[in-house]
Amino acid sequence: MQITRETDYAIRCVYYLAKKPDKVTMLDEIAKEMLIPKSFLAKILQKLAKAKIVKSYRGVKGGFQLSKKSGCVSIYDIILATEGPVAMNVCAVDKKKCSLSNKCPIHPVWVNLRSDIEKMLKSKKFSEFI
Repeated sequence: MQITRETDYAIRCVYYLAKKPDKVTMLDEIAKEMLIPKSFLAKILQKLAKAKIVKSYRGVKGGFQLSKKSGCVSIYDIILATEGPVAMNVCAVDKKKCSLSNKCPIHPVWVNLRSDIEKMLKSKKFSEFI
């Protein structure tokens, strides 16, 4: 499994906002400081807002801010918002997508791996990186 560039940028963005919990930060500032193309960041922030990870504010003093405390936002939350469920194989997300899931001896490996990865990513809150 390899995260996409979009997810990498989303993690950088949330990390930056987590360092400024009481400040509404403009897109331009985040893009410049975290080396993220502005147009791509705008799309990423829309996904993060839809997932209720960030709040957006319109107007001259508008920008973005985490919608929760950094101790409540995990790396898993960001991956889920940008990529969807974490899994090495589609059968670990939905057994119905593979007709061999019930008799495949490898299926439990994918399910256990997904569970372990999710558990670890959910335990990594942004507050520990600040």
